[in-house]
Order: sequence, then structure tokens, then C-alpha cells
Amino acid sequence: MSGHSKWATTKHQKAVKDSRRAKLFAKLIKSVEVAARTGGGDPAGNPTLYDAIQKAKRTSVPLDNIERAVKRGSGAEAGGANWETIMYEGYGPAGVAVLVECLTDNRNRAASEVRTVMTRNGGAMADPGSVSYLFARKGVVLVPAADVTEDDVLTAVLDAGAEEVNDLGEAFEVVSQPTDLVAVRTALQDAGIEYDSAEASFLPSVTVPLDEDNARKLFKIVDALEDSDDVQNVYANFDVSDEIMAAIS
Repeated sequence: MSGHSKWATTKHQKAVKDSRRAKLFAKLIKSVEVAARTGGGDPAGNPTLYDAIQKAKRTSVPLDNIERAVKRGSGAEAGGANWETIMYEGYGPAGVAVLVECLTDNRNRAASEVRTVMTRNGGAMADPGSVSYLFARKGVVLVPAADVTEDDVLTAVLDAGAEEVNDLGEAFEVVSQPTDLVAVRTALQDAGIEYDSAEASFLPSVTVPLDEDNARKLFKIVDALEDSDDVQNVYANFDVSDEIMAAIS
């Protein structure tokens, strides 16, 4: 799954720097609001909210915006939307499985937008359950590789439930069961190791190798999906070489 993970990391870093910054901010704020609504507005007692806030802060979302999202979600301030999570499934080039996670206040609009993007860009929708079995829900913590080694990270998380540590080049990816995510994140903090994000994610159990042409087609689909305000995350079970990634970048 290295290609998938490297791409996800690179994509996130790029989004912070380019014109998608506003859309990324909106998605992060939405995550904070939903986490506050689900588990309460106190980050100390709501690990999901804590992690959503930390990710928003590290992506330079203004503190004011974060605090207002917490208040809306917890009911301390009016104006919160009735968000619901919906998963859509589809296929990209070369049979790549695509999982689209939406956080929306309008189910019909979200379904229509996802379907339109997929069909216009050469993808195809799939029935529920057709591709989701190819992904596993995992806890994922990203640790910048600048000041630590893989051994440092391994030593910190070994007894906290981590299943594996992957070297993605600019970052280490620590994978665990979602239930062990807080323990892994806390172990890193206790060891004085900075992390970029800690969240539940979907990782592919098998991947499809792509050549440059199909990789470009897939990334076009994913970029178009992520331009939708209703789409929160896109997961795909592909693998591409570093050379192809560099050529596309």
C-alpha cells in the first residue's frame, strides 16, 4: 500500500500550498464540528475531537474558526448543520477500487455529484459492498521524518498497539487498529515525537499497479471528487512507482 499512502501524504501537503487550501480548511472544520457533536465539545474527553483540532491547527486553520466549529457542534452556538456520513463505491481505470466518503447535509446532492464526477471522468459507480471489502478501517498516524528515525518511532509505539510502521520518505506512517489510535498517538507524545495527523482511515488490503497513463486518469477522478464540498475523503487501492509519482507531480 506504499504507493497509496505516499500519494495521500503528498496530496495533503500540496493542498495546503495551492488553490485547494480553502476547500481543505472547510473539510477540516466540518470534521471538528461533527466530532464535537458526536462526542461532546471537550477535547480532553473526546479523542476524535482532539485529533480533528490538532490536524486543523497543523494545517494552519485559524483558531477562531476551530473554536466556532466546536461551539456549533456541541450546541453552545447556533448554526450547526445536520451532517451525515455516506460512503459511495466505484471503479477507476484498470479496475482500481474507489471509496468515496461524504460528509453532507444533503444526501441527494452528494449522490448526484459523486455519480456525475465518476461518469464524466471515465470512472463507474459500483453497488454497495462491491469494493469496500478491499479496504480495512485502520488508525493512521503520520510522523514527519525530519527529526526522527524509523527505529525511534518503532520503539515509541511498539507496546501501544501499532501493527506496522511504513517509511513514506518524508514521513512515517504508523498503522494500528482504530481502537488503538489514541494509545499510539499518546505513546508518540510521551516519547516527545511530533506527529502531523492521527485519524481513522481506510487502507487497501490489495493494490493495483498503475502505469503513468492510468495513474493520471485516476488522479483526475480523485481531484474532481475532492473538489466537491460534500466529499470528505477519497480512498483508492492503487500502487504507483516513485518514478511515475515524480513524473505526474
